[in-house]
Amino acid sequence: MAVKWIGGHSSSVLCLNVNTEGLVVSGAEKGELTLWDGGGTPAGQLQLPKADDVTSVVFSPCCPTRLYASHGETISLLDVRSLKEPVERFHVNEEEINCLSVNETDSFLAAADDSGAIKVMDLENKKVSRSLRHSNICSSVVFRPQRPQSLLSCGLDMQVMLWNLQKARPLWTTNLQECEMEEDSPESAGQFFNPPLAHSLSVASCGNIFGCGAQDGKVRIFRVTGVKFERELEFQGHCLGVSQVLFMPEAYWLLTGGNDGKVLLWDVSSDIGKQQRSPAKCLQRRKAQAPTSTRKDGKFSKVSSNEHATVLPKLTIEHGEKVNWISCAEIKGSKRVLVADQSSSVSVYSLPEP
Repeated sequence: MAVKWIGGHSSSVLCLNVNTEGLVVSGAEKGELTLWDGGGTPAGQLQLPKADDVTSVVFSPCCPTRLYASHGETISLLDVRSLKEPVERFHVNEEEINCLSVNETDSFLAAADDSGAIKVMDLENKKVSRSLRHSNICSSVVFRPQRPQSLLSCGLDMQVMLWNLQKARPLWTTNLQECEMEEDSPESAGQFFNPPLAHSLSVASCGNIFGCGAQDGKVRIFRVTGVKFERELEFQGHCLGVSQVLFMPEAYWLLTGGNDGKVLLWDVSSDIGKQQRSPAKCLQRRKAQAPTSTRKDGKFSKVSSNEHATVLPKLTIEHGEKVNWISCAEIKGSKRVLVADQSSSVSVYSLPEP
């Protein structure tokens, strides 16, 4: 069963992040922002101006006390040691921001918004250094670990793009729907009715493997090779849209959260890099090789797998509510997954050791 962190918000929690010291931050509707200690007690609270929804929060990778929060079209820089008025405010986006990402050297901040724009700020000069664009809402943007000039983005135009900050045009683009249409499978026809609008991205710690969650319930894993990327793996993750994907620090453990109220843990390490690639295909499906376990209402049970099974989750958490955001933290020596949903609380589940 989940442990509920309560008392931090009065409305739906929309986003989460954890700093290198284990401090958790959550952002909610109506401008609410809360810091939590590892025990789930609010350690600080702030009402941001105009009561715009707090849609994304991200700690600086270099300075754990520095926090960026997006609310409406504004980005606020906060000092968590004294959670009062923002230290600085940036207004560079014209529409509501959906996602923030800071590169690992804390030199650039990317903000993706409803217009499809990605504004990349030079944090030293405090000005926009690059404006990138999708043709529809840009739902997720993320800098690649170990590559501070490289970032990935995805959006409701079904595009996944690879960018380098030295160029205004994407280095590489994949249209998820076009890729599906090339597949000679009966599923292809259904794509027109449930298009793979891309909702979320996460890059593994190696910087070359990343996952994408989409509206069609599928999770797609890609590998970056130079100035392009190619499909490594695809599997059906959820029966409704995949709202969140998150690679954990462990090699190729992936958490996904969906509109079906489930949180799933996948170990894709045995599937990455082992398939035979065909240039004529956009993807090839790998088969599950290891037994999996399912968790429901706090209990584990073994799920048998066979050579004909598709990739299966290592762990299933029946959360029960549409997932807005997931994050991962080490609390009291063990890995926990933090889940934000339509409620005003944060749910915390224990995870098995790798």
